[in-house]
Amino acid sequence: MKQALKKLTGRRAFLRAGAGLLGAGFWADETLEGAVQNVQRNSSPSALRITDLRVAVLARAPFTCPIIRIDTNQGISGYGEVRDGGSKTYALFLKSRILGENPCNIERIFRKLRQFGGHGRQAGGVVSIEMALWDLVGKVYNVPIWQMLGGKYRDAIRCYCDTPGARNESEFAERLKRRITEQGFTWLKLDVGTQVLRNTPGTITRPGRVEYQREHTFTGIELTDKGVGMMADYVMKVRDIVGWEIPISTDHFGKMGENSIIKLGKAFEKCNLAWMEDCIPWYRTEQLKRITATLDVPICTGEDIYLKEPFEVLCREHAVDIIHPDLSTSGGILETKRIGDMAQEYGIPMALHMAGSPIAVFASVHCAAATENFLVMENHSVDIPWWNDLVEGVEKPICNKGFIKVPDGPGLGITLNEEVVKQHLLEPGYFEPTPEWDKERSQDWIYS
Repeated sequence: MKQALKKLTGRRAFLRAGAGLLGAGFWADETLEGAVQNVQRNSSPSALRITDLRVAVLARAPFTCPIIRIDTNQGISGYGEVRDGGSKTYALFLKSRILGENPCNIERIFRKLRQFGGHGRQAGGVVSIEMALWDLVGKVYNVPIWQMLGGKYRDAIRCYCDTPGARNESEFAERLKRRITEQGFTWLKLDVGTQVLRNTPGTITRPGRVEYQREHTFTGIELTDKGVGMMADYVMKVRDIVGWEIPISTDHFGKMGENSIIKLGKAFEKCNLAWMEDCIPWYRTEQLKRITATLDVPICTGEDIYLKEPFEVLCREHAVDIIHPDLSTSGGILETKRIGDMAQEYGIPMALHMAGSPIAVFASVHCAAATENFLVMENHSVDIPWWNDLVEGVEKPICNKGFIKVPDGPGLGITLNEEVVKQHLLEPGYFEPTPEWDKERSQDWIYS
């Protein structure tokens, strides 16, 4: 302490001498004291501890998006997001397992929690916490997440956008064209399911009333040649209007068997598609292999897969041409980078599914920036007028001419706009204390 005071006294003497040269009052005592008082002291990472986990649930951003906030004993907080449509309870259930932990131990905490995740939305709680930890630790060390992941390969992230349907393919194609001419997108995606065939006789065979909750292959639904032709013509009309230079991806074909998917894919080959997405459930590896080997259209899947290992099966077996994880399902920021790095070893690129608020979007942006074989990321929010206003600290619009700039600020590089967030809550309560979850316990099989 004495040594520190001695240094400060010596510094004052030096500055006072400088004041005589630079002009009276430039480093006056009151100015110096004010400057010292306003210095923000650095966090002490080794003494950092998690003290709370709180939630605010956004509505239609673009879907239900629970935002979590992890607080610490040093006044530093980090933000994460439960995947679109997921429940805030996924995260609250895990609160008691992270209280008192040092948030800088991201990997240790993730390994402790990952047993509570699962394919689809079930991973939302684990991932939201992982995401918030990266944001928090980035603020502690004053660096962006991409820097902690090893640096970045790109300064801006290419996005593709979904587009709402229309009354006919011509109107829909015009909407897509405006995505290019007015909004600057360089990659498009469209849903081209059996709804195109609605009320057209002779396009689908089905066994009367269908149990749609069944898996695709078990519904008995198949396309006729007429149905396949109509769906291919729909996509070709879109292609003719938007041009051949822009990649077009397709999704949501409807529940049908493997043979109908192959027939449809062969008809789509003339459209030069970027990919056909989620043709059948991702865990049907052998069926996906047959589809991929048969078609000259790239096959893509992955938005509901949790953790790296299932992705590695698909890549090792070359059952798909492109993997498509959703960071909010796949395991979080670091796990998704690992998935991308693994896929690169098999020569497979990684696109990112994304339909969340700016919290989840920027988590994906940091991951995409740090992953070499990244291809393109979904943006599901371009038609929500207030979406850009949910956060501050980045350029607006967030997605500009089809790209999102990688932020340089600490952590996620954004701050919440509290006023706007409060205007779009699904339920009352803005990051209220949650003491009722402090003592939630179970006999966990690991780290219990």
